[in-house]
Formats: sequence, C-alpha cells, structure tokens
Amino acid sequence: MGLQDKLKNIKSTGISLAATTQKQRNDALIAVKEALISQKESIFEANKIDVATAEEQGLTKSVIKRLGFDDKKLASVIDGIDSLISLPDPIGKVLLSRSLDEGLDLYRISVPIGVICLIFESRPDALVQIASLCIKSGNCAVLKGGSETKNTNRVLFNVISKAASSVLPEGSLVQIEERSEVNELLSCSESIDLIIPRGSNAFVQYIMSHTTIPVMGHADGVCHLYIDSDADIETALKICLDAKTQYTSVCNAVETILINKDISDTFIPRFARMMSEAGVTLHGNNEFAGRLKALCGDDIYCELMNDDDYHTEYLDYACSCKIVDDIDSAIAHINRFGSHHSDSIITQNKEKIEHFMNMVDSANCMSNCSTRFSDGFRYGFGAEVGISTGKLHARGPVGLEGLMTYKYKLYGSGHIVGDYVSGTKQFHFKDI
Repeated sequence: MGLQDKLKNIKSTGISLAATTQKQRNDALIAVKEALISQKESIFEANKIDVATAEEQGLTKSVIKRLGFDDKKLASVIDGIDSLISLPDPIGKVLLSRSLDEGLDLYRISVPIGVICLIFESRPDALVQIASLCIKSGNCAVLKGGSETKNTNRVLFNVISKAASSVLPEGSLVQIEERSEVNELLSCSESIDLIIPRGSNAFVQYIMSHTTIPVMGHADGVCHLYIDSDADIETALKICLDAKTQYTSVCNAVETILINKDISDTFIPRFARMMSEAGVTLHGNNEFAGRLKALCGDDIYCELMNDDDYHTEYLDYACSCKIVDDIDSAIAHINRFGSHHSDSIITQNKEKIEHFMNMVDSANCMSNCSTRFSDGFRYGFGAEVGISTGKLHARGPVGLEGLMTYKYKLYGSGHIVGDYVSGTKQFHFKDI
C-alpha cells in the first residue's frame, strides 16, 4: 500500500479513534507499557546497532547521547506513560455552555485534532512520548524518525503499534522510514491536520517552508539565565551548572548567561572555574573576555564572539556570556537574541521577578530555577510532543491540551434564524 493510501485510511480511522472511551485509551497505554518492558532487550539490541553506527560515522558525543535508549530512558518513558494514564480524559470537556434562547443551547466541546504527523530527529524516546500522547488524546499519528535511529525506531514502533491495536482501531499509528517520503508527506494536506517537527533550526525551517499543512514547533532553543544584582550567588551557580550541563543536547538547556555588572567581579571567577571544571567552553564579547582575564588571568579560556553571534544554540558543552548593565538590558538582549523558548532570572527581588516575567516575550518565563524545567513531564502534562515557541493554538510544552481542538454543538427545538431577523424572537444569552 502506497503512502497516499495509508494516509487516506488513517484519516478515516481518526474518526473512530476519537470516539473511543477513556478506558479504552488508558488500557491501550497499559498494554504499550507492558510491551515495552517485556520486550526491552530487543529494543536495547537495536539501539546498540544505531549507537555503533553513529560512532563509526564520527557523530558528536552530544548527538550520540541523544540517540541512546537504555534502562534509564525506558524508565523515563514508562513514568511518562503512567503519568498520562493518571490524567483526566482530554476529550469531551465542556469548554463553554450557553443558552442563546429558550430551548436553544450551545456547547463548545474539546475534540482531538485528528491526524498529526510528527517528524523528529535523533531521540527514540521521543517516539514513545509522541505515540503515547496521541493515544491518550485520541489522535492518529504518522511518525517519521531520523535515519540515525532507524533500527531502534522500527522496533519501538512495532512494539507500540501492536500493543495499541489490541485495544484501539487498527492503523491508528503509521510509521514511515524513507527520507524520500517526507516531501510526499508535506503535500498531503487532505489527510494530515497538523505537522509537528522536532529537530534542528534548519530542519524545522525546511518543513515550514515546504508545506501548506499547519506546522507547530520551535526553530531553536537559545535559552538564557540572567544573574541579577540581587541574586544569591550560591543559588545562581547551582542553577547555571544544572541548566548548562544536566543535559546539554536538548532545546531547554541554557545557551547564554547574562551577568549584572554590579556582581560581575564576585560572580565571574567562581562561575568560570565551575564551568571550566565541568568541561564547558565559555564564549564572550570583548568586555566579558577582558573582565574574565582581569579576574582569572590566563587560567580560564574564553572564545571571543561578536554581538551578532549571541543567537547561537550550541547543544554542547559551550556557553555564551555577557555582562549587562541592569535588568532592562538583560530583557532587551533576551528579546533580541533569544528564541522565545525558556528564559530565567536569578534574583531575590520579587518586583524584578515580575518585571522580568511580564517583559520577556518567551513561552516559558522562570525565576530562580533551571531552564531545564520547561518540559511536558516536569510540568505535569505526562509528556510532550515538543515545545512550541509560536503564539497560535499552543505555546510552551505541548501536552494533551495542545493536541486538542474543539467543536460547537448547538441543540435547538425547531428554531429558525428568520424569527430573530424579523424580531418575532430575541436572543437571551445566558451561561448555563
């Protein structure tokens, strides 16, 4: 069966999937969880092949870390599935109920989007998260993973789809593997309702510019920490280390540290030595590099950069640094060079926190915590299909709510518009 025929079938399957009960979808998730656990060795063996191939091809350590799937990654996705099972049913929520007139009642009801195409690179755990979210939300999914994890993705998909189809309509999940099919996917506007790409800036931009299907995603993750003059230094250092090194190759890892000039002499030496010990290369403009040299001598290396280079996503053990005059200078820098993803202020001043939160134009604004918290699981959404930096439909970590839309249901009893136009009847809007 060709791709076009598969997509036509999944479009019709989506209607049946949306009509399933919460119990059916939760039972499917339980079946998926049990299948992943019972067949983990075959998944790990497939992943070893992908990792070995990546090492032979000379891919970076950060990329290889992203594509790994081991007991730790399995435990994480299982936790995500358990969290999803515990969440209330996103389908059929009454979002609005209004009487337009006697016997004429309007309801806005949450429904699944339909068929979601998810194109992602590297991380095979993303396949599990995405498939699980689609099952819980009653959406059909077309999944295209990166070639660098094709063996892992193939086993994961087979395990998940077989388990899910024991409860849900068969064909609710479709996998494609060939890169050549991506452009064909992008042309299937009649069968696909939404595309969610996860990957590099260039990859996401390519998807956006080659399809008329709505696209939800983020282009990159240039996240910031602003260390304010009223920051607790110990807290700031702890958060900087976590935000940069806890997992470097993800979109919510911090890429730029902004340091208030009033605490720069106190903060920079400890910060620079801490980062150096963690293997992080510092990048900075002339002002930062000069101040670092004056404070630390030649002990800490700093790669010089221009102001135009501050929109850089390293996804590695590297970090941009800059000294700023005040909180407004930091906010201006973030709004100019950031990617509207996740940005945090470290300060003990509550007024500054609210000022930062209100003025930074990002999907996730934070205070006194690591940017690594901007994650669907850590927000209590169960999991996420990605983090959206757009402002339409969904923003930030996209969990169940972001995979829903709504329809209106109007219940009448012989009502006609003519009566209201002629004045025979009048609307009496009232929430019910």
